[in-house]
Amino acid sequence: MLPHFAMMCFPAVCRSGDEGLEVGEARVDVRVCREPGGIETHDDGGVGVGDAGGGGRARLSEDASEKLSVIEAGADRRGDPKIDTPGAFLGFWGDREYDWNFYSESQNQLNGRQIPQSRGKVLGGSSAINITAVVYPTQRNFDAWTKLGNRGWSHEEMAPYYRKFHTFHPASQKTNHQLGLDKCMRLENQGTHGPISATYGDVYGPYNEAWMEAFAGAGFDDQSDPILGRKMGAFIPPNSINPSTMTRSYAANGYYTTEIERRTNLDVLTETVVHKSLLAGSDGNVIAKGVEVSGPHGDVIEIYAKEIILAAGALQSPQVLENSGIGSKAILEQNGIEVLIDNPGVGENLQDHCFSTVSFEVADGQISADIVRDPAVVEALTKLYQETKTGPLSAVPFSLAYVPPVDINGRMQPECVKALAHAHFGPRGQELDEGRSVQYAELQTMMLDPNESTCFYGFAPGQMHVAPTGETSMQDAYAPRTAETYISSKVGLNRPFSRGSVHIGSSDPRRPPIIDPNYLSHQLDLEILARGTQFIERIVEHPAMKRLLKTENRLPRNANLRDLESAKQVTKDRLWTTYHLSCSCPMMPRKLGGVVDDRLKVHGTRNVRIIDASIFPMITLGNIQATVYAVAERACDLIKHDWDSGPVGVAHPVNGVH
Repeated sequence: MLPHFAMMCFPAVCRSGDEGLEVGEARVDVRVCREPGGIETHDDGGVGVGDAGGGGRARLSEDASEKLSVIEAGADRRGDPKIDTPGAFLGFWGDREYDWNFYSESQNQLNGRQIPQSRGKVLGGSSAINITAVVYPTQRNFDAWTKLGNRGWSHEEMAPYYRKFHTFHPASQKTNHQLGLDKCMRLENQGTHGPISATYGDVYGPYNEAWMEAFAGAGFDDQSDPILGRKMGAFIPPNSINPSTMTRSYAANGYYTTEIERRTNLDVLTETVVHKSLLAGSDGNVIAKGVEVSGPHGDVIEIYAKEIILAAGALQSPQVLENSGIGSKAILEQNGIEVLIDNPGVGENLQDHCFSTVSFEVADGQISADIVRDPAVVEALTKLYQETKTGPLSAVPFSLAYVPPVDINGRMQPECVKALAHAHFGPRGQELDEGRSVQYAELQTMMLDPNESTCFYGFAPGQMHVAPTGETSMQDAYAPRTAETYISSKVGLNRPFSRGSVHIGSSDPRRPPIIDPNYLSHQLDLEILARGTQFIERIVEHPAMKRLLKTENRLPRNANLRDLESAKQVTKDRLWTTYHLSCSCPMMPRKLGGVVDDRLKVHGTRNVRIIDASIFPMITLGNIQATVYAVAERACDLIKHDWDSGPVGVAHPVNGVH
């Protein structure tokens, strides 16, 4: 019996990315029986083992009659202290042993700067290297997905999967009281039996408390539970951490436990790079027979399977499709690849949560993460964590806030928001295709809704730097380069209008893709984000924050956020990525630019699916780790339903599949 293949490159399942990042090369979930001559045959194959791939591997192999193989380009690093230590993530961002360390193309709106695009290159993908934040989207995100032609993906239908992927463990009494978690974290709403642990460490301090007070003082004091999808104002997201060991809980150790590893119907191939799917047939009837891969020693083999499930992430799932002959005819022919399915939507529609940052010097007597400039401090904190599993390395004290359109005066008046949207709606001089028109109409409606957040704010306990031109490495961006000690306030776009792309630049599958997020290419993104940057001034001037900071000492030096034009320049000069790239193989009808249908099958094929963040038609709010897990859980239910219902390639109803 041939296996199912799942190629996965997502942040927390088969490969990832996302971290929050989601990245990795292709991997595969398959049923395996080896044959001589360099050929392997399987039932199902999965490529990529990030957030999505990892979940897919575990859930799909629950059926002992289905044999699956997972193909992961990175190594199995379960038990690696660098990954397991929650607060150590900055230490391996940019390290090619753990991170693909991609860079964007030069960004036209950012003075030609190139932005790093970290993606986890290990079993577990970006879930192994992200900041562990568990953040939930809004209900309106899924309303928009539904309006783009997707059945079975409403908020009501997705909500159970946000509980299914995780087990919530309440904070200690001390932290619960300190952060007021009882006001919003309702235990009855959280997951109770999922493979990923979520909790709070005892690592929060006066900045986190002041952050909550400052946003409440600005009129944003919503106490609803974030998991319900109606959050507005400041909140503290839980970390994906195992409270019994205070170690990272991620796709590899959550979904690939010792018990699951012993399943005889599951085979995991690590340090194996997927080159392409082996396809045959014509558009509408293309069938995959397997994948071509290269192993750790460079040997190229073919693995046969009866179904391919990609989870290589938003940057590499399009790469696998294009190398396989699915994509824009012009791009494929330019790279000498036979065109099997001409679909210009592949690799387009790329979206990200970009943000700008202003750093403020802390008041005398206060400290921040900048103390790691002293090697002795790093040594002491590392020893503390190793011996007691406590201290700053045991968790990530991340604070967030969601707000509607704001400026230097606070919440913008409805007529001002409407005028701003109408003045910049639609890229000038460009005729919109039908898919983009539907997306923009949804974005505009949400922007005008006072109950929907447009910007997110984040507190970071250290300084940040961005080179004016060229590349800024991950290490340089977060290094405490100044003698003074700082914290940073970040403001980003929850619902960006800009759309980018990711494509192959060569038929060589080992070459990195060409990544162009096209940041701030839509003028409305700059207008919203610059005004949001101005609002930082209101937050740091609140008495609770002001007593902790020297607000006049900031990076960039002498930044005048009260002036809109100055705020726009700060926004462009300091723009950065959250590593939430997604939407590059969107789940939409083909006529709207879609790449997969609402059962995640690639248009024009009978047995190729994608289950990672690339299938988002529009990016969801907040860190996408939770949504990647939820999408993968939902995808596995759909796939297993289809396996039980009939032969590969037959459409099945979506109603009632939960």
